[in-house]
Amino acid sequence: MQSKATTVEQYLAELPPDRREAISAIRDVILKNLDKDYEEGMNYGMIGYSIPHRIFPDGYHCNPKQPLPFACLASQKNYMSLHIMCVYTQGEEDSWFRQAWAKTGKKLDMGKCCIRFRKLEDVALDVIGEVIRRSPAKAFIEYYKSARDSMKSGGGRPAAKKKAATANSVKKSVAGASPTRMSKPAKKAGAAKATKKKA
Repeated sequence: MQSKATTVEQYLAELPPDRREAISAIRDVILKNLDKDYEEGMNYGMIGYSIPHRIFPDGYHCNPKQPLPFACLASQKNYMSLHIMCVYTQGEEDSWFRQAWAKTGKKLDMGKCCIRFRKLEDVALDVIGEVIRRSPAKAFIEYYKSARDSMKSGGGRPAAKKKAATANSVKKSVAGASPTRMSKPAKKAGAAKATKKKA
């Protein structure tokens, strides 16, 4: 269930003591290593770290009213989580992060950018601090803009065009298929056309 807290302090106060201790410890590491152009606040029901509109007026492309997200820290139903966008969007950072974590001997439970943990001892705090420090706001903005512009200029295609392209591709495949590979309906349609022509 998403928190309705409007401040970080309120969010922390709602947590059970063990989770509050773990989230607070990770938060301290983030704040200690966070570039000054990021801001902490509540985003999407989690403790969020983002680039405010005064630094990056465009905001987040999915919702320009929202600041550009960089990281989020949350207490979920069955675990706690830390989302770090630079690990998800930048392949080299993902590789570095996974290797650095492996060197600590701690098990990494991670999706695309979501690190899941159940207790503070599961977390490699020094690696968290380093990955945050490695991504200053200006560098993250430049990478984000490059990825966004690439997507707009053809890196991705609208769903309607993709469907049309797929449909055309299927039509071409069927038209050029040999009789032995045609489906039964296609064979029947072909036979019907042939009969019509003879008549």
